[in-house]
Amino acid sequence: MRASGTGVNDRVIMFEALKSISRRFDPLFLATVVIPTIVALIYFGLISSDVYISEAKFVVRSPDKAPSTGLGVLLKGAGFSTAGDEIYAAQDFVLSRDALRLINKDNSFLHAYTNANISVFDRFDPFGGQHKFEDLYKYYQRKVKIDYKTSSSISTLTVRAYDPVSAQRFSEQLLEMAEATVNRLNTRARQDLIRFAEAEVTDAKDKSRAAALALSRYRNGARVVDPDKQAMVQLQMISKLQDELIASRTQLLQLRSYAPNNPQIPVLETQVRSLNAEIEAQGGKVVGGDKSLAGAAPDFQRLALESQLADKNLAAAMASLQDAMNEARRKQAYVERIVQPNLPDEPLEPRRWRGILSTLAIGLVAWGILSMLIAGIREHSD
Repeated sequence: MRASGTGVNDRVIMFEALKSISRRFDPLFLATVVIPTIVALIYFGLISSDVYISEAKFVVRSPDKAPSTGLGVLLKGAGFSTAGDEIYAAQDFVLSRDALRLINKDNSFLHAYTNANISVFDRFDPFGGQHKFEDLYKYYQRKVKIDYKTSSSISTLTVRAYDPVSAQRFSEQLLEMAEATVNRLNTRARQDLIRFAEAEVTDAKDKSRAAALALSRYRNGARVVDPDKQAMVQLQMISKLQDELIASRTQLLQLRSYAPNNPQIPVLETQVRSLNAEIEAQGGKVVGGDKSLAGAAPDFQRLALESQLADKNLAAAMASLQDAMNEARRKQAYVERIVQPNLPDEPLEPRRWRGILSTLAIGLVAWGILSMLIAGIREHSD
């Protein structure tokens, strides 16, 4: 009987001990605090791979744009300022699929991130299945970042890798791609600027040549060089003939009055008739028909005006071409490296202790909130 009583007492003591432990470590506390913290300890302490970060800082500047604040003010003294469109173009290209294709030449990017030494949680395609390029691109976007500060116009390129050499190599390659993108935009802008100006010059030359040929054909067809100048010559000739006519008439009048039988009177009469005929003939060349100088003047003036305008347009187009060539030499954007891609000597991520402590803190907060909710529910039920 005593032995049986002793066994019962032992079982009661064990039950009370387990009950005390369960009170001290309730399932909610285990689920929200203990288990997540243990998982965080295992992941951050044993599983997660070291992440090496390589950073490069650069600014895109241009010699003809207004300087911005910060670094742009410092660059102003050297005759340069920050460029706007080129910065965003370089950033977008670095984060594009084309950049991934270039950086993944010979699968170098893929090999760097599928190494067996990388944990399955961090590695790309950890189980070696069939992957698409879009999957690699999404992974690439998580490893390559660009931050741009508008206040200083500085862009920061960040590359995360699981060995320091790969991080620096990819950062250098991407920075070279950014420089190539800006240079390509510069070359295209210069070529377009000069090509448009040259096209305007060619068009102006054709129009000037056509106007000059039209004026030349008209001169040959109408047999006039300049109706206005020729009319002036004709008018001067008519004026001289009129002076001679007046003198001859005066002399004839005098002879008829004082010597009606003078043998010079018939000569003077003939001379007066000849002068009248010549004056009428010369006057007909100036005015009086389509073939006169006055009739040829409108078409000539129109063609001459078109030729003058074409010549002026040609001169303006050639001046624009020269300005475009000067502008093309002057308008350029440059990628200026402020910080070269570094070779990291130690991993910066993951921040293991911060991750573990953050998990513990979040678990305690969750446990406290859920405990209060459950206690409130039980109290309300009672």
